[in-house]
Amino acid sequence: MIGVTMNGRHVGGIFLRIAVITALLLGAGCGGSQPEAMNGRERIRITGSDTMLRLTQRWAEEFMRRHPGVTVTVEGGGTELGVRALVEGSTDFASASRPIPPEAVAGLAREYRSLGFSVLTARDALCFYTHMDNPVASLTTEQLAGIFSGRITDWSEVGGDPAPIRVLSRDPNSGTHAYLEEHLLQGGAVTERATVLSGTATIVREVSRDVHAIGYGGLAYGENVYDLDVNGVAPFSENVRNGRYPVSRYLYLYAIRPPEGVQKRFVDWVLGPEGQRIVQEVGYVPLYDGRPVRPIPRPAGN
Repeated sequence: MIGVTMNGRHVGGIFLRIAVITALLLGAGCGGSQPEAMNGRERIRITGSDTMLRLTQRWAEEFMRRHPGVTVTVEGGGTELGVRALVEGSTDFASASRPIPPEAVAGLAREYRSLGFSVLTARDALCFYTHMDNPVASLTTEQLAGIFSGRITDWSEVGGDPAPIRVLSRDPNSGTHAYLEEHLLQGGAVTERATVLSGTATIVREVSRDVHAIGYGGLAYGENVYDLDVNGVAPFSENVRNGRYPVSRYLYLYAIRPPEGVQKRFVDWVLGPEGQRIVQEVGYVPLYDGRPVRPIPRPAGN
């Protein structure tokens, strides 16, 4: 695994390795979304996670370059939107940064007599971004929960300079938002005082401008901000792979049932060397990588 440091601080993430795991939820029945033809071209539609948007766009571009007869359309809007589109039959794949909720599975069962089909495509860490000039380099999960729930409101309470903490949060439609509430806040809600922003890139831009801000998002979005250590563990890919980093997750593609035809070719390609190379290039952790790589050491005290 590779790490990047700037002024003794970890900037962004660099990401390799993870074993392949594929989770399947299968059902019987017929119907559902099928590959469409557009002017004689095969078509694949992907809708959902803003966290995965850079990744799904890169997959789409490269797959179309390698398969000139295929059109791949990609739309963000959040995991919830993608899952809703899947249930409604208006997309072939829902991209999701968390497992789909039980009510969505029930919708698939009701509409298609299927429990759905999930593909693990990459590994991600939930990163917490702060300004590069903020002296706080590491927080515990308990401290982070206190900040995002609103119980901790000043940086001096967690070892920083006295100043109000400005909490930035994703839209409630975001799978990342739901993941944070489920896994960090243990089912609690993000503070009502949080500033809600539409996507991770917007959060990162705002954090880079405000020394008192803190936000969260995926590994691939940490440009010009600092990715906090959590419980003393940096969000390096090896720490994500071996489970040491305490807040990590898989990134998914969901379909109504096992893909066929061009959809299957796309999934096979995503899980193959070319698709996983793009996972690494975008900034997430591939499902597998055969090279032993170490992070660049961080200076003592960081």
